[in-house]
Amino acid sequence: MPEQKMPYIDLRSDTVTWPTEKMRRVMAEAVVGDDVYEEDPTVIQLEKLAAGRMGKQAGLFVPSGTMGNLVAVLTHCGRGDEVILGDNSHTFVYEAGGISALGGVFPHTLPNQPDGRLRLDDIQNAIRTENVHFPKTRLVILENTHNRCGGAVLDAAYTQQVAEIAHRAGFPLHLDGARIFNAAVALDVDVKTLVAPADSITFCLSKALCAPVGSVLCGNADFIARARRIRKQAGGGMRQAGILAAAGIIAIEEMTGFLVDDHKRAKRIAAGLRDVPGLDLEADEPSSNMVYLNLASDFPGDATQIASAMEKQGIRVGVINPRRFRMVTHYWIDDEAVDKVIAAFRQVLSDAA
Repeated sequence: MPEQKMPYIDLRSDTVTWPTEKMRRVMAEAVVGDDVYEEDPTVIQLEKLAAGRMGKQAGLFVPSGTMGNLVAVLTHCGRGDEVILGDNSHTFVYEAGGISALGGVFPHTLPNQPDGRLRLDDIQNAIRTENVHFPKTRLVILENTHNRCGGAVLDAAYTQQVAEIAHRAGFPLHLDGARIFNAAVALDVDVKTLVAPADSITFCLSKALCAPVGSVLCGNADFIARARRIRKQAGGGMRQAGILAAAGIIAIEEMTGFLVDDHKRAKRIAAGLRDVPGLDLEADEPSSNMVYLNLASDFPGDATQIASAMEKQGIRVGVINPRRFRMVTHYWIDDEAVDKVIAAFRQVLSDAA
Protein backbone atom coordinates (compact mmCIF):
# COMPACT_ATOMS: atom_id res chain seq x y z
CA MET A 1 0.00 0.00 0.00
CA PRO A 2 1.09 3.61 -0.45
CA GLU A 3 3.21 5.39 2.16
CA GLN A 4 0.56 8.06 2.69
CA LYS A 5 -2.94 7.50 4.00
CA MET A 6 -6.08 9.39 3.20
CA PRO A 7 -7.63 11.23 6.17
CA TYR A 8 -10.90 9.37 5.50
CA ILE A 9 -11.83 5.91 4.32
CA ASP A 10 -13.42 7.37 1.22
CA LEU A 11 -15.77 5.03 -0.63
CA ARG A 12 -17.88 7.68 -2.37
CA SER A 13 -16.18 6.95 -5.70
CA ASP A 14 -12.92 5.76 -7.21
CA THR A 15 -12.54 9.32 -8.54
CA VAL A 16 -11.23 10.31 -5.09
CA THR A 17 -7.98 8.40 -5.56
CA TRP A 18 -4.68 10.20 -5.11
CA PRO A 19 -1.68 9.74 -7.42
CA THR A 20 0.85 7.30 -6.01
CA GLU A 21 4.33 8.31 -4.92
CA LYS A 22 5.74 6.89 -8.16
CA MET A 23 3.26 8.92 -10.20
CA ARG A 24 4.27 12.08 -8.36
CA ARG A 25 7.92 11.35 -9.10
CA VAL A 26 7.50 10.69 -12.81
CA MET A 27 5.27 13.75 -13.16
CA ALA A 28 8.03 15.91 -11.69
CA GLU A 29 10.59 14.38 -14.07
CA ALA A 30 8.43 14.22 -17.24
CA VAL A 31 9.88 15.34 -20.56
CA VAL A 32 7.37 17.75 -22.09
CA GLY A 33 6.57 19.70 -25.25
CA ASP A 34 3.55 21.45 -26.75
CA ASP A 35 0.80 18.88 -27.21
CA VAL A 36 -1.35 21.12 -29.44
CA TYR A 37 1.61 21.06 -31.84
CA GLU A 38 1.75 17.27 -31.19
CA GLU A 39 5.26 17.74 -29.81
CA ASP A 40 4.92 16.44 -26.24
CA PRO A 41 6.85 13.14 -26.20
CA THR A 42 5.24 11.87 -23.00
CA VAL A 43 1.72 12.48 -24.32
CA ILE A 44 2.67 10.73 -27.56
CA GLN A 45 3.97 7.78 -25.53
CA LEU A 46 0.74 7.60 -23.51
CA GLU A 47 -1.47 7.77 -26.61
CA LYS A 48 0.50 4.98 -28.33
CA LEU A 49 0.43 2.86 -25.19
CA ALA A 50 -3.33 3.34 -24.74
CA ALA A 51 -4.11 2.59 -28.39
CA GLY A 52 -1.99 -0.55 -28.22
CA ARG A 53 -3.72 -1.81 -25.09
CA MET A 54 -7.11 -1.21 -26.72
CA GLY A 55 -6.09 -2.78 -30.03
CA LYS A 56 -6.83 0.45 -31.90
CA GLN A 57 -4.73 2.48 -34.32
CA ALA A 58 -4.49 5.73 -32.38
CA GLY A 59 -5.32 7.50 -29.13
CA LEU A 60 -6.12 11.02 -27.97
CA PHE A 61 -5.39 12.26 -24.44
CA VAL A 62 -8.31 14.30 -23.06
CA PRO A 63 -8.83 16.00 -19.69
CA SER A 64 -11.82 13.87 -18.64
CA GLY A 65 -14.03 10.95 -19.55
CA THR A 66 -16.91 13.34 -20.11
CA MET A 67 -14.88 15.24 -22.69
CA GLY A 68 -13.78 11.95 -24.25
CA ASN A 69 -17.39 10.87 -24.75
CA LEU A 70 -18.39 14.32 -25.97
CA VAL A 71 -15.55 14.44 -28.51
CA ALA A 72 -16.42 10.93 -29.69
CA VAL A 73 -20.09 11.79 -30.24
CA LEU A 74 -19.30 15.07 -32.01
CA THR A 75 -16.80 13.27 -34.25
CA HIS A 76 -19.22 10.51 -35.16
CA CYS A 77 -22.34 12.72 -35.46
CA GLY A 78 -23.49 16.02 -36.92
CA ARG A 79 -26.11 18.47 -35.73
CA GLY A 80 -29.59 16.96 -35.83
CA ASP A 81 -28.28 13.39 -35.83
CA GLU A 82 -29.42 10.87 -33.24
CA VAL A 83 -27.52 8.62 -30.84
CA ILE A 84 -28.99 5.51 -29.21
CA LEU A 85 -27.97 5.03 -25.57
CA GLY A 86 -29.27 3.79 -22.23
CA ASP A 87 -31.54 5.82 -19.98
CA ASN A 88 -29.13 5.13 -17.11
CA SER A 89 -25.97 5.73 -19.11
CA HIS A 90 -23.33 8.14 -17.91
CA THR A 91 -23.52 10.16 -21.13
CA PHE A 92 -27.27 10.68 -20.72
CA VAL A 93 -27.42 11.19 -16.94
CA TYR A 94 -24.13 12.73 -15.83
CA GLU A 95 -22.62 14.72 -18.69
CA ALA A 96 -24.72 17.90 -18.42
CA GLY A 97 -26.52 17.31 -21.73
CA GLY A 98 -23.31 18.17 -23.56
CA ILE A 99 -24.00 16.20 -26.72
CA SER A 100 -27.20 18.22 -27.23
CA ALA A 101 -26.08 21.57 -25.85
CA LEU A 102 -22.78 21.65 -27.71
CA GLY A 103 -23.37 19.31 -30.64
CA GLY A 104 -27.08 19.45 -31.39
CA VAL A 105 -27.15 15.66 -31.17
CA PHE A 106 -30.46 14.09 -30.16
CA PRO A 107 -30.37 11.32 -27.49
CA HIS A 108 -32.70 8.38 -28.14
CA THR A 109 -32.78 6.58 -24.80
CA LEU A 110 -33.62 2.92 -24.28
CA PRO A 111 -34.15 1.24 -20.91
CA ASN A 112 -31.02 -0.23 -19.39
CA GLN A 113 -31.62 -3.69 -18.02
CA PRO A 114 -30.38 -4.50 -14.47
CA ASP A 115 -27.22 -6.00 -15.98
CA GLY A 116 -26.45 -2.78 -17.88
CA ARG A 117 -27.46 -4.10 -21.29
CA LEU A 118 -29.82 -2.66 -23.84
CA ARG A 119 -32.15 -5.23 -25.35
CA LEU A 120 -31.01 -6.11 -28.85
CA ASP A 121 -34.56 -5.86 -30.19
CA ASP A 122 -34.89 -2.42 -28.60
CA ILE A 123 -31.76 -1.24 -30.40
CA GLN A 124 -32.92 -2.67 -33.71
CA ASN A 125 -36.35 -1.10 -33.36
CA ALA A 126 -34.88 2.28 -32.40
CA ILE A 127 -32.95 2.67 -35.67
CA ARG A 128 -34.68 5.30 -37.80
CA THR A 129 -35.78 4.61 -41.33
CA GLU A 130 -34.91 7.18 -43.98
CA ASN A 131 -37.64 9.81 -43.62
CA VAL A 132 -37.56 13.58 -43.82
CA HIS A 133 -39.43 13.77 -40.51
CA PHE A 134 -36.82 11.82 -38.52
CA PRO A 135 -33.33 12.53 -37.25
CA LYS A 136 -30.71 10.16 -38.67
CA THR A 137 -29.43 7.41 -36.39
CA ARG A 138 -25.66 7.80 -36.43
CA LEU A 139 -24.31 6.09 -33.30
CA VAL A 140 -25.00 3.67 -30.47
CA ILE A 141 -23.25 3.94 -27.09
CA LEU A 142 -22.66 1.19 -24.53
CA GLU A 143 -21.12 1.59 -21.06
CA ASN A 144 -18.77 -1.00 -19.54
CA THR A 145 -18.67 -1.34 -16.57
CA HIS A 146 -22.08 0.21 -16.06
CA ASN A 147 -22.10 2.63 -13.15
CA ARG A 148 -25.81 3.06 -12.36
CA CYS A 149 -26.44 -0.65 -12.90
CA GLY A 150 -24.25 -1.62 -9.97
CA GLY A 151 -20.93 -1.80 -11.79
CA ALA A 152 -22.34 -4.44 -14.14
CA VAL A 153 -20.01 -5.95 -16.73
CA LEU A 154 -20.75 -6.43 -20.45
CA ASP A 155 -19.05 -9.38 -22.11
CA ALA A 156 -17.46 -9.35 -25.54
CA ALA A 157 -20.17 -11.51 -27.13
CA TYR A 158 -22.90 -9.01 -26.24
CA THR A 159 -20.80 -6.06 -27.41
CA GLN A 160 -20.21 -7.86 -30.69
CA GLN A 161 -23.95 -8.39 -31.16
CA VAL A 162 -24.61 -4.67 -30.68
CA ALA A 163 -21.78 -3.77 -33.06
CA GLU A 164 -23.22 -6.05 -35.73
CA ILE A 165 -26.62 -4.37 -35.47
CA ALA A 166 -25.01 -0.94 -35.74
CA HIS A 167 -22.70 -1.86 -38.60
CA ARG A 168 -25.47 -3.48 -40.63
CA ALA A 169 -27.37 -0.21 -40.34
CA GLY A 170 -24.28 1.76 -41.39
CA PHE A 171 -23.24 3.50 -38.18
CA PRO A 172 -20.58 2.92 -35.48
CA LEU A 173 -20.51 1.75 -31.87
CA HIS A 174 -18.87 3.90 -29.20
CA LEU A 175 -17.94 2.34 -25.87
CA ASP A 176 -17.89 4.44 -22.73
CA GLY A 177 -15.24 2.29 -21.10
CA ALA A 178 -14.46 4.56 -18.17
CA ARG A 179 -13.82 1.41 -16.10
CA ILE A 180 -13.10 -1.02 -18.95
CA PHE A 181 -10.06 -2.46 -17.14
CA ASN A 182 -12.38 -3.36 -14.24
CA ALA A 183 -14.57 -5.22 -16.73
CA ALA A 184 -11.57 -7.07 -18.15
CA VAL A 185 -10.45 -8.11 -14.65
CA ALA A 186 -13.98 -9.21 -13.69
CA LEU A 187 -14.22 -11.41 -16.81
CA ASP A 188 -10.54 -12.44 -16.73
CA VAL A 189 -10.04 -11.53 -20.39
CA ASP A 190 -7.68 -9.25 -22.29
CA VAL A 191 -9.13 -5.75 -22.53
CA LYS A 192 -8.60 -5.87 -26.31
CA THR A 193 -11.16 -8.67 -26.49
CA LEU A 194 -13.81 -6.55 -24.79
CA VAL A 195 -13.30 -3.48 -26.95
CA ALA A 196 -12.59 -5.14 -30.30
CA PRO A 197 -16.17 -4.72 -31.60
CA ALA A 198 -16.26 -0.99 -30.78
CA ASP A 199 -15.28 1.65 -33.33
CA SER A 200 -14.20 4.01 -30.57
CA ILE A 201 -13.65 3.80 -26.84
CA THR A 202 -13.01 6.23 -24.00
CA PHE A 203 -11.37 4.98 -20.81
CA CYS A 204 -10.41 6.83 -17.64
CA LEU A 205 -7.00 7.06 -16.03
CA SER A 206 -8.24 9.03 -13.02
CA LYS A 207 -10.60 6.59 -11.34
CA ALA A 208 -9.29 3.36 -9.80
CA LEU A 209 -6.08 3.74 -11.84
CA CYS A 210 -5.13 6.70 -9.60
CA ALA A 211 -3.89 9.23 -12.16
CA PRO A 212 -4.83 12.78 -11.11
CA VAL A 213 -6.34 13.81 -14.46
CA GLY A 214 -7.31 12.39 -17.79
CA SER A 215 -8.85 9.85 -20.11
CA VAL A 216 -7.88 8.49 -23.50
CA LEU A 217 -10.13 8.23 -26.56
CA CYS A 218 -9.06 5.48 -28.97
CA GLY A 219 -10.11 4.51 -32.50
CA ASN A 220 -8.75 4.35 -36.02
CA ALA A 221 -6.26 6.94 -37.24
CA ASP A 222 -8.76 8.94 -39.31
CA PHE A 223 -11.26 9.10 -36.46
CA ILE A 224 -8.63 10.31 -33.99
CA ALA A 225 -7.37 12.94 -36.43
CA ARG A 226 -10.89 14.36 -36.67
CA ALA A 227 -11.40 13.99 -32.92
CA ARG A 228 -8.25 16.02 -32.26
CA ARG A 229 -9.87 18.99 -33.98
CA ILE A 230 -13.10 18.55 -31.98
CA ARG A 231 -11.06 18.36 -28.78
CA LYS A 232 -9.55 21.74 -29.64
CA GLN A 233 -12.99 23.21 -30.33
CA ALA A 234 -14.22 21.92 -26.97
CA GLY A 235 -11.36 23.64 -25.16
CA GLY A 236 -9.39 20.47 -24.52
CA GLY A 237 -6.17 21.43 -26.27
CA MET A 238 -3.41 21.13 -23.66
CA ARG A 239 0.16 22.35 -23.82
CA GLN A 240 2.84 20.75 -21.62
CA ALA A 241 0.46 17.92 -20.77
CA GLY A 242 3.25 15.37 -20.45
CA ILE A 243 3.30 16.16 -16.74
CA LEU A 244 -0.18 14.60 -16.57
CA ALA A 245 0.44 11.93 -19.20
CA ALA A 246 3.37 10.59 -17.19
CA ALA A 247 0.98 9.54 -14.43
CA GLY A 248 -1.32 8.02 -17.05
CA ILE A 249 1.47 5.76 -18.27
CA ILE A 250 1.95 4.42 -14.75
CA ALA A 251 -1.83 4.01 -14.47
CA ILE A 252 -1.93 1.71 -17.49
CA GLU A 253 1.33 -0.14 -16.98
CA GLU A 254 1.07 -0.74 -13.23
CA MET A 255 -2.20 0.25 -11.58
CA THR A 256 -4.36 -2.05 -13.69
CA GLY A 257 -2.69 -4.89 -11.81
CA PHE A 258 -4.27 -3.82 -8.51
CA LEU A 259 -7.88 -3.86 -9.71
CA VAL A 260 -8.34 -7.52 -8.81
CA ASP A 261 -7.74 -6.57 -5.16
CA ASP A 262 -10.37 -3.82 -5.40
CA HIS A 263 -12.90 -6.39 -6.61
CA LYS A 264 -12.05 -8.79 -3.80
CA ARG A 265 -12.53 -6.04 -1.24
CA ALA A 266 -15.88 -5.04 -2.72
CA LYS A 267 -16.98 -8.66 -2.34
CA ARG A 268 -15.74 -8.68 1.26
CA ILE A 269 -17.75 -5.55 2.07
CA ALA A 270 -20.87 -7.08 0.52
CA ALA A 271 -20.39 -10.34 2.38
CA GLY A 272 -19.86 -8.48 5.67
CA LEU A 273 -23.02 -6.40 5.27
CA ARG A 274 -25.32 -9.08 3.86
CA ASP A 275 -26.86 -10.03 7.21
CA VAL A 276 -26.88 -6.58 8.81
CA PRO A 277 -30.45 -5.74 9.94
CA GLY A 278 -31.80 -2.73 8.09
CA LEU A 279 -29.69 -3.18 4.94
CA ASP A 280 -30.63 -4.82 1.63
CA LEU A 281 -27.87 -5.55 -0.88
CA GLU A 282 -28.84 -5.06 -4.51
CA ALA A 283 -26.77 -8.04 -5.70
CA ASP A 284 -25.60 -11.24 -4.07
CA GLU A 285 -22.06 -10.38 -5.14
CA PRO A 286 -20.66 -7.20 -6.70
CA SER A 287 -19.76 -7.51 -10.39
CA SER A 288 -16.71 -5.28 -10.07
CA ASN A 289 -15.63 -2.63 -7.55
CA MET A 290 -19.05 -1.18 -6.68
CA VAL A 291 -21.34 -2.15 -3.82
CA TYR A 292 -24.91 -0.82 -4.00
CA LEU A 293 -27.23 -1.26 -1.03
CA ASN A 294 -30.51 0.12 0.27
CA LEU A 295 -32.04 0.77 3.64
CA ALA A 296 -34.78 -1.72 4.34
CA SER A 297 -38.28 -0.38 3.73
CA ASP A 298 -39.13 -0.49 7.44
CA PHE A 299 -35.88 1.09 8.64
CA PRO A 300 -36.28 4.55 10.26
CA GLY A 301 -34.30 7.55 9.05
CA ASP A 302 -32.67 7.95 5.67
CA ALA A 303 -29.37 7.36 3.88
CA THR A 304 -28.10 10.90 4.47
CA GLN A 305 -28.42 10.47 8.24
CA ILE A 306 -26.62 7.15 8.12
CA ALA A 307 -23.87 8.59 5.93
CA SER A 308 -23.42 11.49 8.33
CA ALA A 309 -23.01 9.09 11.24
CA MET A 310 -20.52 7.04 9.22
CA GLU A 311 -18.48 10.15 8.44
CA LYS A 312 -18.12 10.84 12.16
CA GLN A 313 -16.29 7.53 12.28
CA GLY A 314 -13.98 8.58 9.45
CA ILE A 315 -15.83 6.79 6.65
CA ARG A 316 -17.41 8.42 3.61
CA VAL A 317 -20.04 6.57 1.57
CA GLY A 318 -22.00 7.72 -1.46
CA VAL A 319 -25.69 8.60 -1.07
CA ILE A 320 -27.62 8.01 -4.31
CA ASN A 321 -31.09 8.78 -2.97
CA PRO A 322 -32.78 8.84 0.46
CA ARG A 323 -32.65 5.03 0.72
CA ARG A 324 -29.71 4.03 -1.46
CA PHE A 325 -25.92 3.94 -0.98
CA ARG A 326 -22.99 3.31 -3.30
CA MET A 327 -19.53 2.28 -2.15
CA VAL A 328 -16.62 2.01 -4.58
CA THR A 329 -13.37 0.28 -3.66
CA HIS A 330 -10.03 1.45 -5.01
CA TYR A 331 -6.27 1.38 -4.40
CA TRP A 332 -6.52 3.47 -1.25
CA ILE A 333 -8.97 1.07 0.46
CA ASP A 334 -7.05 -1.72 2.18
CA ASP A 335 -8.17 -4.77 4.17
CA GLU A 336 -8.12 -2.84 7.44
CA ALA A 337 -10.43 -0.23 5.93
CA VAL A 338 -12.85 -2.93 4.81
CA ASP A 339 -13.07 -4.28 8.36
CA LYS A 340 -13.71 -0.79 9.73
CA VAL A 341 -16.47 -0.14 7.18
CA ILE A 342 -18.31 -3.33 8.05
CA ALA A 343 -18.02 -2.68 11.79
CA ALA A 344 -19.13 0.94 11.45
CA PHE A 345 -22.20 0.09 9.40
CA ARG A 346 -23.24 -2.49 11.97
CA GLN A 347 -22.83 -0.02 14.80
CA VAL A 348 -24.48 2.94 13.09
CA LEU A 349 -27.51 0.96 11.96
CA SER A 350 -27.88 -0.64 15.38
CA ASP A 351 -27.78 2.78 17.04
CA ALA A 352 -30.33 4.19 14.56
CA ALA A 353 -32.79 1.29 14.73
